[in-house]
Amino acid sequence: MKKELNSIGINKKAEETTVVVAMSGGVDSSTVAGLMKSQGYKVIGITLKLYDDSKEVSASKQCCSGQDIMDAKRVANKLNIEHKILYYQNKFKEGVINNFVESYLKGETPIPCVQCNQTVKFKDLFEVSKELKADALVTGHYVKSITLDNNTNMYRALDENRDQSYFLFNTTKEQLDYLRFPLGSLRKNETREIAKKLDLNVAEKPDSQDICFVPNGDYASVIQKFRPDSFQKGNIKNLDGNVIGVHDGIINFTIGQRKGIKVSDKEALYVLKINSKKNEIVVGPKEYLGKKSISLRNINLLVDKNEFDNSILVKVRSTGKLLEAKVKLSDQNSARVDLKIPEDGISPGQACVFYNKDALGYKVLGGGWIKD
Repeated sequence: MKKELNSIGINKKAEETTVVVAMSGGVDSSTVAGLMKSQGYKVIGITLKLYDDSKEVSASKQCCSGQDIMDAKRVANKLNIEHKILYYQNKFKEGVINNFVESYLKGETPIPCVQCNQTVKFKDLFEVSKELKADALVTGHYVKSITLDNNTNMYRALDENRDQSYFLFNTTKEQLDYLRFPLGSLRKNETREIAKKLDLNVAEKPDSQDICFVPNGDYASVIQKFRPDSFQKGNIKNLDGNVIGVHDGIINFTIGQRKGIKVSDKEALYVLKINSKKNEIVVGPKEYLGKKSISLRNINLLVDKNEFDNSILVKVRSTGKLLEAKVKLSDQNSARVDLKIPEDGISPGQACVFYNKDALGYKVLGGGWIKD
């Protein structure tokens, strides 16, 4: 007789199933912990201490600050679940902060949230969860995982305004089989209502907005702290190669930027290219921002390559729209993406994530890092 799956798709009764919940101290992960507890699962909450925050950092709208750790502890006490704090400051600096700094110095625009998921959250926390003999690692991400015929796929969340699939493209198939995302079919207001019904102290807590280790969005100050030598003056050139200004450091610029260039012209100028080797910025009119062809590196696939035989949809920034494209995969873990319509402001260091629409929604096929 076939066993009946529990609510997270495991062949056990809920009370016989152990889950680790990644608790950041926000409303989403706290609600997930509450849901798992109310459904009868044995819950172990784990909160990661990722950096040594100052009072200034803690006061801003960020995740994983000292206040967040205290909030997670209060939620765990309220739910009467086991709670652990893992001190991952060194792992986080090596895997996320150092990468963030080096990426900017190379003229890229990094996404530390992807690196964080790829390293300390879905790698290190994944291993800890296995060591604790948990049946699943459960998170508060807004994304769906759907298992059919023992094959798990990732889909965009029901709430497209909260969808976090872009940040999870580097998840491996092994991790995806072990992860659970209970909020993928909920809207944010529904999550908060559940938190209120569970009487959680974080029910009305504002969402984190800034990168956790970047106080008030001032990433230049973070780079200056770790690499004070990075603020070197260089030339600002136009498309003809003429020097039309001087900048104070390439880390102050991103592709598509208009404000802060401090060069006047008869028409608005945008950052078109950042040459880290020459320490130069190339600027020009908006009409030159559009790109139809993108080169990708470090591809991660969640599906078979044959799903790329036809046109698919891609996303080239976290807040961007889905774009029609043709993707040509190579054997060197790279790819070429040809967009149907040119897109402005495509920046090296950002991710290009692949999607395909089927009967269940928008399936995540994988993605890669934009090279140029």
